[in-house]
Amino acid sequence: MQIQYLEIVTPDVDAVCATYEKLHGASFGEPEAGLGNARTTTLGNGGVIGVRAPMHEAEEPVVRPYLLVDDVEAATAAAAAAGAEIAHPPLELPGHGTFAIYIQGGVHHGLWQV
Repeated sequence: MQIQYLEIVTPDVDAVCATYEKLHGASFGEPEAGLGNARTTTLGNGGVIGVRAPMHEAEEPVVRPYLLVDDVEAATAAAAAAGAEIAHPPLELPGHGTFAIYIQGGVHHGLWQV
């Protein structure tokens, strides 16, 4: 398994980015509209960490790992068959890949296909 994208949703984006920069020497870019205005940094394995603010009032802070999969449609179907709730069906983000979100055991999980 490989984490392709680690999404951190927080009301204090700048503080979280600054902490990662100080602790890990990361460098976060400007907000990317295609990733919900997340500020991102690339990991050594090619994965990405994105830190963004909630996109609406009901969205709560969360840390959501997106695991790299070969076929996001099949992986989403397998998660549903295993009893997961599909929170977001597969959606292509131009230039980034296709993602899906499922919830199981009260925990958010993501799938990512490049």
